[in-house]
Amino acid sequence: MIHTYSISGMTCGGCRIKVEKTLNAIDGVEAKVTLSPPIATINMQTHIPTTKLQAALTAIGKYTIEMTNSKNPQQTIKTKASAKACCSLHSHGRKEEFNVTDNANGKYYCPMHCEGKKGYDKAGDCPVCGMDLVKTPDLTLSKTQYTCPMHPEVISETLGSCPICGMDLVPMDPSDTEDQKTYKDLVKKMKIAVAFTIPIFAIAMIEMAHNNPLLQIMDASKWNWIQLLLSLPVVFYAGWIFFVRAWKSIITWNLNMFTLVGIGTGIAFLFSLVGMFFPDIFPSEFKTEHGVVLLYFEATTVILTLVLLGQLLEARAHSKTSGAIKELLKLAPTEATLVIAGNDKVISIHDIKKGDLLRVKPGEKIPVDGKITDGESSIDEAMITGEPIPVDKKKDDNVIAGTINGNKSFVMVAEKVGAATLLSQIVQMVNDASRSRAPIQKLADSIAKYFVPTVVIISVITFFIWAKFGPEPALVYGFINAIAVLIIACPCALGLATPMSVMVGVGKGAQSGVLIKNAEALENMNKVNVLITDKTGTITEGKPSVERIFSINNDEDNLLQNIASLNQYSGHPLAQAVVNYAKTKSISLLEVKDFEAVTGKGVTGTANNKKVALGNKKLMEQAKATISDDLESKIIAEQKLGKTVSYIAVDGVTVGFVSITDAIKISSAAAIKELMRQGVEVIMLTGDNLNTAKAVADELNLSYYKAGCLPEDKLNEIKRLQSEGKIVAMAGDGINDAPALAQANIGIAMGTGTDVAIESAKITLVKGDLQGIVKAKHLSHAVMKNIKQNLFFAFFYNVLGVPIAAGVLYPFFGMLLSPMIAALAMSFSSVSVIVNALRLRNLKL
Repeated sequence: MIHTYSISGMTCGGCRIKVEKTLNAIDGVEAKVTLSPPIATINMQTHIPTTKLQAALTAIGKYTIEMTNSKNPQQTIKTKASAKACCSLHSHGRKEEFNVTDNANGKYYCPMHCEGKKGYDKAGDCPVCGMDLVKTPDLTLSKTQYTCPMHPEVISETLGSCPICGMDLVPMDPSDTEDQKTYKDLVKKMKIAVAFTIPIFAIAMIEMAHNNPLLQIMDASKWNWIQLLLSLPVVFYAGWIFFVRAWKSIITWNLNMFTLVGIGTGIAFLFSLVGMFFPDIFPSEFKTEHGVVLLYFEATTVILTLVLLGQLLEARAHSKTSGAIKELLKLAPTEATLVIAGNDKVISIHDIKKGDLLRVKPGEKIPVDGKITDGESSIDEAMITGEPIPVDKKKDDNVIAGTINGNKSFVMVAEKVGAATLLSQIVQMVNDASRSRAPIQKLADSIAKYFVPTVVIISVITFFIWAKFGPEPALVYGFINAIAVLIIACPCALGLATPMSVMVGVGKGAQSGVLIKNAEALENMNKVNVLITDKTGTITEGKPSVERIFSINNDEDNLLQNIASLNQYSGHPLAQAVVNYAKTKSISLLEVKDFEAVTGKGVTGTANNKKVALGNKKLMEQAKATISDDLESKIIAEQKLGKTVSYIAVDGVTVGFVSITDAIKISSAAAIKELMRQGVEVIMLTGDNLNTAKAVADELNLSYYKAGCLPEDKLNEIKRLQSEGKIVAMAGDGINDAPALAQANIGIAMGTGTDVAIESAKITLVKGDLQGIVKAKHLSHAVMKNIKQNLFFAFFYNVLGVPIAAGVLYPFFGMLLSPMIAALAMSFSSVSVIVNALRLRNLKL
């Protein structure tokens, strides 16, 4: 079960980590906590009372936890307009509204996001635009069930044999997805519509012949009755949904494409009925030479059939736009091999618990996130990172769910299962981002608001102009052209222009290791002209190692014991490097009192009854520790070699230093060079010293950098650049980068970094190197170009199509547009927008 709770009392990243750690310590809980918004998403095996969660948080501070549903304003406040829409929805059985990003597995939303993130619990059509609601992908893997080939009534949750005949059970075929059901329903209606429309169309076309051969069989009035009878299945079954949507759009005043289709075809059908039953009320210009009123059953049925064809093609294309999510879901296996007391047992992936030992055989997919405990292999991580070269893994290395094992077997321990795995989080992020709205969509939204009323007014004006100034029969010309105007206009092409491109683009990014939090980030990434980057873990590998320890008293081991004991309480990568170095030297760690991590400076504490300080020069100044000239010169010499050097002070005297090296990533130089070629100014802001920063900047040909930066310095530098009108992206991986990542126009987190950094960022790079920023920039540019193409086509189509349907070409070329041709054009306009968006799937990043 997955529940979402609101947390109050958190003020910083440290609070978030403390709360998350406390919740995860509760048996049966997998928790992920975010600071903004302050919520906890908890995956639990069985229901855990909120009181138990609250008791755990009360023990560590003044934190409160509540179920979010009780505070969801969307469930308690509704405007009159949404209330009207809701009434309409209730009449069709949709009883629940919710936010499509909140645990919306298997729910329904509008592909044009007419109501923002609102969704519904049952299938139907959007109360605003009338389009079919689309089902959100089920982000949790369905449990595999097994059946007997001879006795299909036998269904089992586990592998085994049939209790009736003894045959081995086989996996059941998955049932049709919702979009497949929708598509099949439309196909059925399309077949019926075509079957009845073709003879109607044939009768109407033959009647236009000079010597109508049909009149030799029976007179025109009887053929009209045949057309009426043939049109009934098309109007009242295959195309009835369009009239239902049109009526709902009118009574809720959410006018849309179906309003126009419903009015246009409805008027044509009603006109034909009246013409059949009451022909005497019509003037002569509406009648043929045989005295029969011109009827439009063929126009009605052909238009409805063509609109249905458009819906059919859209349904097929829609299923492809979410293809990336479906492909990601396919990465996870359905079964795993559990190791119990040295024996192997095949179990469902849903039965894996944290701490289980799992055997992964050659060629198998890794079932959950974890760590190798025995063996080694090469892992293909291309489906997660986008990198095609397999990665060698050995004991204690992390492995990711959905990646593929090479040609060796190994045993791993499960550390993250269910919704907590990286693959599940990627799928959730892609799903959320696909539903978000890009700022550029506001233009289409503002136009769509007035679009349908404007088209209806143009249609009415068209009728009166033709009736007043058109050639005989003027009324017939006016009637036909007015219907053509209603039919050709397509607000859906405008509405789909942005969401389709965003959905395909976000999915493409995920397949290449670029995770985008929302559509706004995708749009703004294309505008970035300044990139601020941290050094450690961003430009460098983020895997520091101790190169040497220097002591003025020649007691390096004693000094190492003191600083390693201090660093065992710190989570900083440099601290971990010192602790690991002490372990390789078999040096035991001491208990430390009064430990304090000083942000941006270092750590202090008391070890062996001595006050120890380890950090940069600012910390030495704060501790009022003296530094000899000889020691200072040695430290500067190390820094000029590009090393990170931490001062060591004991009881107010600086007695040595530790030199730490962190190699520059191979990809950093190429990525920075490419970004600068694209006109992006790259700035390095680091908490390291000036000499080390200069050595790294010189190697990467960076023209601007700042050293000795505290978190607030990075924040202020971003604010300064933004005040100059710059669009700033910030790349970082640590807790100290979180404020700057949140302030930047685009925060970019390295996937190898801390959870706090990833939560604060708008874009996460799974592989964690700067080459991912080049990919993100390329993706953003391609998506925005695609959106602009879609918007241009949608605007151009409507601006050109409506006047032509109104008959502006007639005075010059004698050309008029048939309502049937208008229906064909309208149907393909929406489809063409979706097809253009699907081209992004072939983008090379």
